[in-house]
Amino acid sequence: MHGKVDLARAKGLKKSEIQQINRLLQRRIPTDKVVTLDLAEAVAEISFNIHQSLSVVVNRRGQIVNVTLGQPYEVNMPELRQVRVGPGRLCGHRIISTRLVDNQSNQKKSTKSDATKEDKDVAHNISKDNLQCLARNRLDLLAQIDVNENGTFSRSRGEQAKLADCIQVAHLLPSRDTEGLLWKHLPPRTARGAQEEDFEVLIQSLEEEFSRQLPGLQVREGEERAILVGLVTDGTDAFQVEDELDELAQLTRTAGATICQRLTQTRPQPDSRFFLGSGKVQELALMVQELGANLVIFDGELTALQHRSLEPIMNAKVLDRTELILDIFAQRAQTKEGKLQVELAQLKYLYPRLIGKGNKLSRLGGGIGTRGPGETKLEIDRRRIRERINTLEEDTLRIRNYRDTQRRRRLADNIPVVAITGYTNSGKSTLLNALTKSTVFVEDKLFATLDPTTRRTTLSDHSPILLSDTVGFIKKLPTSLIAAFKATLEEVSVTDILLHVVDSSHPNVMDQISSVYDVLSELGAVDKPMITVLNKAELVRKEDLIWLVAQVPNPVVISASKRLGLNNLLNKIEQVVHEIYDRRRVIGA
Repeated sequence: MHGKVDLARAKGLKKSEIQQINRLLQRRIPTDKVVTLDLAEAVAEISFNIHQSLSVVVNRRGQIVNVTLGQPYEVNMPELRQVRVGPGRLCGHRIISTRLVDNQSNQKKSTKSDATKEDKDVAHNISKDNLQCLARNRLDLLAQIDVNENGTFSRSRGEQAKLADCIQVAHLLPSRDTEGLLWKHLPPRTARGAQEEDFEVLIQSLEEEFSRQLPGLQVREGEERAILVGLVTDGTDAFQVEDELDELAQLTRTAGATICQRLTQTRPQPDSRFFLGSGKVQELALMVQELGANLVIFDGELTALQHRSLEPIMNAKVLDRTELILDIFAQRAQTKEGKLQVELAQLKYLYPRLIGKGNKLSRLGGGIGTRGPGETKLEIDRRRIRERINTLEEDTLRIRNYRDTQRRRRLADNIPVVAITGYTNSGKSTLLNALTKSTVFVEDKLFATLDPTTRRTTLSDHSPILLSDTVGFIKKLPTSLIAAFKATLEEVSVTDILLHVVDSSHPNVMDQISSVYDVLSELGAVDKPMITVLNKAELVRKEDLIWLVAQVPNPVVISASKRLGLNNLLNKIEQVVHEIYDRRRVIGA
């Protein structure tokens, strides 16, 4: 690995000082040493001369791979963020940094009667930001050299340098201690004392302890471990957010991830940059490392700025509810039509969030000196996505025209169309199978069936009807999905009868009913003749079922999986069909 010097803050430094910093990359330390006396003195001398903190990143081979002017939390080293390690392992890098300490001012402050404990301890502690850097990047350890700004530096034989007063070392713990901390401070020591510490033994014992205490957190290859995040804002309550997190957990399991923790925060409104408060974001970042998570899912829609701000801090993939649902749709789509509509929804979501990183993807400015190179990569990407969206929208229009042709044929054949709609995982596909003896795919997961299915069956008077199973609805159904699947969802708006399938055993059944009504209203289908099918009745107490029957229009109690109440449902459909056709005959006359 080639070393790198970050001189972003090198303004005002002499050429000789910059050369001195560059020469640090040529140093190596023994693999069994935390730090050597020579390196500690060299780093302290440079920091003293330039009046800035210095951070040196060392790998386990003893190579210095990065030197940054600044504190450890300011180190911009992609290798630290790219290396994904399990809870039983550390990242393989340590940071040796300096902190300038004015001992005289600290001594004066400590003699004042109003000096707080925090004031007295500040010269002997590693800052919280640096400790969070230790945890977020799973550093092997963090060694801080306190440099005495008021000291003198001498390399005379037998005289110890006064610049490096002491070295403080901190490392991670496999679990929080009694004070809730994830790190441990070792007793302060001199540079010579730190040199005597056996680094290899320390790291080996630490990783063995991590492995022993966190055996259940070993991440299997390819496993996605998710932390779910919810926000209680003005207008919502904690119970509502917990219910939504329960549903988000179902979506996460449907997508194939393992849930390892939840986190909620109460604040008036989402933070414009981090969604959560800055302190809570740091707590979440530590939780990601503590639990070996590689996925953070927010129960809300994140802006492009929030995405861009959160991912570097989390050191994990960040998704919001919309992206998770889109991912599930992409997994479930089987037909060409379904895949086309999912791709359209994904691109519409991605387009406004397409951002550039660095100069290569930045948008060209206007004015003299900026014209000539042509389109930037970001503009090319946006143009290509826009062109692909246009193509997919044209294909979607052809699908709508094709479906319009199918509907006209059905009208010509005078066959009633009944659309099965409702909340996801309420039993729609199971009901279709039960009524038509079909074998449509059924699974106890959200959005198990995505592609629409139409089957023919007969009523008791031998008249034919068409039953059409549509995609399920959900709270906060992304608007991009509704727009992309309009060709499919329009089946609901042009049908003769709606079968609203309800999971009567769900604890938030009324909220689910309300969510379905909201989507139907958006599709212009809420005024259609509707039969409310109270499914899974075998799981509900009789008194609760009686109450629920009184709350919904045209209720029919059934159990699709047990094939109970299906005759009553067919009779109800037949009754509504006759009412519709009688009304049409009256109007036609």
